[in-house]
Amino acid sequence: MPGFRRLQSDGTDLTDGINLAPLPPAEPETRIIYLNQSQATKFCNNEVNTGKYSLVTFLPKFLFEQFRRYANVFFLFIALLQQIPGVSPNGNLTTVIPLLFILSVAGVKEVVEDMKRHRADDEVNNRKILVLRCGIWMRIPWVELAVGDIVKVSREEFFPADLVLLASSAPQAMCYIETAQLDGETNLKIRQGVPQTAHLVSDQELTQINGRIECDTPNRHLYEFTGNIRVKQDQTMAVPIGNEQVLLRGAVLKNTQWIHGIAIYTGHESKLLMNSKAAPLKRSTVDRTTNSQILFLFVILLVLSLVSSIAAEVWNRQHIERDWYLGFEDLAPNSFFYNFLTFIILYNNLIPISLPVTLELVKFGQAWFISSDIDMFHKETNTPANARTSNLNDELGQVKYVFSDKTGTLTENIMEFKRCTVAGLVYGSNGEDGSILSHEKLLENLQNKHSTASHIRMFLTMMAVCHTVIPEKDENSDEIIYQASSPDEGALIDAAHSLGFKFNVRTPDYVEINVMGKQEKYDILNVLDFTSVRKRMSVIVRTSNGTILLLCKGADSVIYERLGENQEHRDETLLHLGEFASEGLRTLCFAFREISKEDYEEWSATYYKASTAMQNREAKLEEAAELIEMNFNLIGASAIEDKLQDGVPETIDTLMRADIKLWVLTGDKQETAINVGYSCKLLTQDMPLVVINEESHDDTRETLRRHIATFGEDLGKQNDVGLVIDGKTLKFALEFDMRKDFLDLAVSCKAVVCCRVTPRQKAELVELVKQNVHAITLAIGDGANDVGMIQAADVGIGISGREGLQAANSSDYSIAQFRFLHKLMLVHGVWSYNRLSKVILYSFYKNICLYIMEFWFAVVNGWSGQILFNQWCIGIYNLAFTALPPFAIGLFDRNISVESMQKFPQLYKPSQNSEYFNSKVFWMWTANAVYHSLLIFWFVVGALYQDVAFSNGQLGGHLFMGNMAYTYVLIVVTLKAGLAMDAWSWPVHFSMWFSIISWFIFIAVYSALYPSITFAADMAGQAYEVFSCGVFWMLLFLVPVVALWRDVAWKAFKRTLFKSLAEEVQEAEGNLLDPTAIIQRSVRKSLHAISTAGQGLHALGGKAAQGFNETSRLLNKLFKRQPSSSRRVAENYDLSQHGYAFSQEEHGAIAQGEVIRVFDSTKRPEGAVVIPENR
Repeated sequence: MPGFRRLQSDGTDLTDGINLAPLPPAEPETRIIYLNQSQATKFCNNEVNTGKYSLVTFLPKFLFEQFRRYANVFFLFIALLQQIPGVSPNGNLTTVIPLLFILSVAGVKEVVEDMKRHRADDEVNNRKILVLRCGIWMRIPWVELAVGDIVKVSREEFFPADLVLLASSAPQAMCYIETAQLDGETNLKIRQGVPQTAHLVSDQELTQINGRIECDTPNRHLYEFTGNIRVKQDQTMAVPIGNEQVLLRGAVLKNTQWIHGIAIYTGHESKLLMNSKAAPLKRSTVDRTTNSQILFLFVILLVLSLVSSIAAEVWNRQHIERDWYLGFEDLAPNSFFYNFLTFIILYNNLIPISLPVTLELVKFGQAWFISSDIDMFHKETNTPANARTSNLNDELGQVKYVFSDKTGTLTENIMEFKRCTVAGLVYGSNGEDGSILSHEKLLENLQNKHSTASHIRMFLTMMAVCHTVIPEKDENSDEIIYQASSPDEGALIDAAHSLGFKFNVRTPDYVEINVMGKQEKYDILNVLDFTSVRKRMSVIVRTSNGTILLLCKGADSVIYERLGENQEHRDETLLHLGEFASEGLRTLCFAFREISKEDYEEWSATYYKASTAMQNREAKLEEAAELIEMNFNLIGASAIEDKLQDGVPETIDTLMRADIKLWVLTGDKQETAINVGYSCKLLTQDMPLVVINEESHDDTRETLRRHIATFGEDLGKQNDVGLVIDGKTLKFALEFDMRKDFLDLAVSCKAVVCCRVTPRQKAELVELVKQNVHAITLAIGDGANDVGMIQAADVGIGISGREGLQAANSSDYSIAQFRFLHKLMLVHGVWSYNRLSKVILYSFYKNICLYIMEFWFAVVNGWSGQILFNQWCIGIYNLAFTALPPFAIGLFDRNISVESMQKFPQLYKPSQNSEYFNSKVFWMWTANAVYHSLLIFWFVVGALYQDVAFSNGQLGGHLFMGNMAYTYVLIVVTLKAGLAMDAWSWPVHFSMWFSIISWFIFIAVYSALYPSITFAADMAGQAYEVFSCGVFWMLLFLVPVVALWRDVAWKAFKRTLFKSLAEEVQEAEGNLLDPTAIIQRSVRKSLHAISTAGQGLHALGGKAAQGFNETSRLLNKLFKRQPSSSRRVAENYDLSQHGYAFSQEEHGAIAQGEVIRVFDSTKRPEGAVVIPENR
């Protein structure tokens, strides 16, 4: 533990001789971390918890969540009312027991779901990390890591907490890290420890270190850190440390064997988790709509109770003197207030008490179907889909906006060399087999002395020499492993290696490559680093014969303007670049020039002067580079694929055809993001792009308003235009005075790409759309930087199956691949929405149908508050006799097959537009329930009007009439469930017939219990009376037919004359026909309607009435004529840059040109000390 003292065998302290005197006081508002001493302050532990509940918070949070539902609040109110003596007409437990049962079931379901989250957290918390304790390396779980611990992290491992880098296996305490989980950037970044700690590579040196670190208190700023470290014995000198020495939790160690670091922020105080929010309590749109309808029903219930109370008061006054047999002289009638409470209790079941638990269980079952779907199981990573919550299943079927990360979500973060053009000839294939191994023609032309052989040789030599890659030999196999900070350079160097130009040696002064078995040496004279402004990088080398060459690779826009005159293959190469760009490939142009010794020496002096300038050094270096990067000879160009995940273009195309808008939010560079946008078919070559890159608040406002004016009357409509905006401009655009303009512009575009965005900006964009467009939003990502938007969206999807599980652990659903979003939304989402809509509608229908009869009965019983049915029959109506049909609907009903749902995304639109559940549909079902209730009650009253139900003249009481009506209601509502279903499977049949048969069995048994069980006294003999009555059997067949004939007729009429698209497809499937023709006809009909509307508006003088295609042509013309940025960085990104993209860290802790000067692959790294581990 921090602060340990290790004793030798003789009992002496290993820390003897080390100055442990009190240290100088630190500045206020700083964190002090003592090295190898106990900490004066107790810091946050390293446990991560993304669950909703704990043992302490479960009950209050659960009750808060449950009683946000108005139905539960209402039934709690009724349960309390029933405890008032003399008020309840149906006992004091008929609501309490069902409510407790419902809450118990919901509680169990919440515990089961939250246990999944805690298990996922445990997987992260129990990862192992090496910690130096008592002079021994111990492998402990992450959760046991404490502030002040010295840790060792090996290559490809995640950092378990925020660390300060002390030393590494690389020279000068350098290391490479990948921050894709934090900011989405694919390139590697360099971090370097301070020289005062770079020597701490052995356990003895680490054990004896003494001092402290003073740093900021925990904060959410990922790229800001200020601190000092004191490591000397006298403790007088503080060494400044900054962001260049910090290794953040969520990043991965790359290209470095190991590092030593000291933990400074742990657990929820790490910067990664400081940027995360607590798991929000999300509710679906269907839940919110249901809540509002319950409010309306509650108002209706109060009105009915008020009317009944007034009517009771009037009736009592009319009969209190006249009808002596009522006994009002001995027992006065209840007061108005008591009657009002009685009627509230009497009518309370108009709101179904079983609905919450029914929905909970149905959603739980639907979530189980999602998690068990074999089509969403990823074999390569052995990862199934996982529904981490079941409350949002229906939201998956109503999504309008999808916000997606790029790196690791759309792409695999793997660069692959696909094609190239050399001296006007294209090599490689644009098919699936367009890999390195398909470039035989290139090698054949080189070996057969083709006329372009010299160009090919130079091209491959540049691929092997012009880079900042470091070769490293595997100690076991002697195989060369390339350590590349840029994934693009990694792909190029791998390609060169496979084509026979093997880069194998780098020293501070030269590189060596093996060309077809022959070793060649190139002295490295200068490295001109890549920047996003320069868009190129150059290496000046001297060959073995003394020739000085400048090798350059970069964007075609900067290479072409620096070419010499009379370049033979200029036009052909540009044509090929356009072809590569149209395939979504990342392109780089290759060019070189030969420099005379005199020219180089003159330029070298200029460059040295610029590199030592005290002011404007960076600008002077760029000016110096411009002096020599000219008069290039064009060699060719490469085309690299930023490899997409399987099925990404097809999935995006499907989502867009389902009228779902996709926004890509990435922390990566603009060129890379646009390039991926083309390759995944989010952007198309004929789609005009609005590219906004501004430097100030005023410029951003001016640009937004200019583009809004260009859209004119098409603003707010979907136009075939893409919007690209960078994070800096977005910062201005999201300010209060501009966010409406930005949103108006963004929703008018078919596709939106936001680059260089921070995690907070991602969440802000999701919130902006969710709150102002009032559409269902879905966010999907794989990294810790995506957690904010995943939690902000209505539905959050995490990509799992990778090492970084932060996004998956914070999501509502997790899947292994982006392509599984297709089935998750278009099948499970639509089915869940349709099923839940029917469950809710049917639950209200069946309750209103039965319990509104108490109102009709009050009309004929003098508003006495007498119940028509036995109190326990009332209580178990929902819990037993009508419990199964809602589950059959919610779990097994489906209108269209899986194949058609996936093939025809147009079928997503009805659920997206809430056509199956809205206020109109709800009140239509409610009116139908009232209609059925009226028919059933008054049929029974009419049949028994003379009070002679039997041939012997015996009279039937009110329970006899109630049991008859109860039976008819049960049959009608059960058959209605069958009419509402689209698929009659065996669970459907079982639920329907079991419901009816169980009632007949129940009444037979229950009416025979008395006198064995006294509480059944009022039902004694009821089964015999009902079943022996001829009127009952006559009405048993007549009432359901009369009640349901209208429903059957309406369904037949609607399906004959006003079929929906889903119903047409359903019928085609039933007739074993291909629904494709139906879908195509529907699409043509929609396009014709748009065109007709456009022509009508044009006749009225509307400027935007030219139809979708005309609008696109107009916008295309306007946006290509006008630059979209005052900086002119990317003028509309048409084919002017031909797919250029290159990822590499800029302005890092150490320039790339300096990094390669400290590596020597011919020697063992001085820091590579083998450290024993206690495993």
